[in-house]
Amino acid sequence: MKDRSWRRGITRYQWLVLFIAWLGWVFDAMDATIYAIVLHPALHDLLHSGGGPPTTEQIGWYGGIIFSIFLIGWAIGGITFGILADRFGRTKVLIATIIIYAVFTGAAALAETWWHLALSRFLTALGIGGEWAAGAAIVAETWPEDKRAKAAGILQSAWAVGFFLAAIFNLTLKDYGWRMLFLIGILPAFVALLVRWWVKEPERWSRAHEQKPAPLSAIFEGNLRRATLVGSALAFVAVFGLWGATNWAPTLVRELPDIKGADAATLAKYVSYAIMALNAGAIFGYLGFGPLADRFGRRPVFAFMCLGSFVMLPITYLVPTSYSGVLMLLPILGFFNNGIFSGFPIYLPELYPTILRATGAGFCFNAGRVLASASPFLTGWLVTTLGTFGRAASTVALIYLLGLAVLFFAPETKGQRLPD
Repeated sequence: MKDRSWRRGITRYQWLVLFIAWLGWVFDAMDATIYAIVLHPALHDLLHSGGGPPTTEQIGWYGGIIFSIFLIGWAIGGITFGILADRFGRTKVLIATIIIYAVFTGAAALAETWWHLALSRFLTALGIGGEWAAGAAIVAETWPEDKRAKAAGILQSAWAVGFFLAAIFNLTLKDYGWRMLFLIGILPAFVALLVRWWVKEPERWSRAHEQKPAPLSAIFEGNLRRATLVGSALAFVAVFGLWGATNWAPTLVRELPDIKGADAATLAKYVSYAIMALNAGAIFGYLGFGPLADRFGRRPVFAFMCLGSFVMLPITYLVPTSYSGVLMLLPILGFFNNGIFSGFPIYLPELYPTILRATGAGFCFNAGRVLASASPFLTGWLVTTLGTFGRAASTVALIYLLGLAVLFFAPETKGQRLPD
């Protein structure tokens, strides 16, 4: 009974807002994941020249560059659209960002060179970054104070569902090539219509909007400076680990000795199952962060996720020598490495007043991406230096020690009212 009681008192409209924001983040995740799934076959085609097919090192190098460009676009979009969401409203920005990431994911299907693909991924990332800032703010401001953490955990669980969708489409369309998978990424544009029809601006934002808009520099003033530095550092650690290590899992799977010689369709199937396994664990991490944070506090749960990621990355990437071994470890890795992201829609909106909420949360969650954008590039370089994706990704795991250090300076927001 106790587990169900938290849902009492929540209105249909509050559930509707959460569902639409959740759906937008599902497709956000799907469009972001598509590239990780098709990285190998797409670059194999785009880099193929008269000298023969590209090597593993070349795919790692150019794949890392495109990942890095994607993260830079995500950071720019998150910060820019976060500011716009505080100025012009959550729903308007939500609509615009969903359309942007849907259209340019579809445009990636037209790529003829690797830099065409890089450009489309940069533009896609602008929308993906902006959608999170607006969606996290609108959920935090619409839901009741005592149920906000659980709602944010549900919102972040959309990322795992998006991974599943990408994997399912990859299985279903494996005979149609990687371009078809990018074309499917246009589908989220329809979610923008739901936002336009059903979601209104939160009352908190409407009241705050009557005040004079605050500049971006305000998040570095007074007590907010500490919150901004800590929030940005934590997001940097999480993003660095995810994109520098975990999101290379499809490429790692393709290089496993027992399946490396399989045909393209069979490899696509193995990669899809691996993505599903990773995100089966991630769903538990996403949904578990909120209740754990309400019970033990935000800081201890962030520490738990950092420590688990630090331990599980080298175990998953170095210990198993077979596909079945990797498949058993990926859910545990997903629980920690992906689950940590549920902390951000809970924690970051709690650090800022309404007039700066989307600006502050968007800045923290995305500013770290500018630095973290070096992580895929670094991983690509480590592959050429260390020889395997497993060794490279395991080295990247050291970043979680920085996360543990940053938490000593993090303010605890458990049980506190959302600032006006």
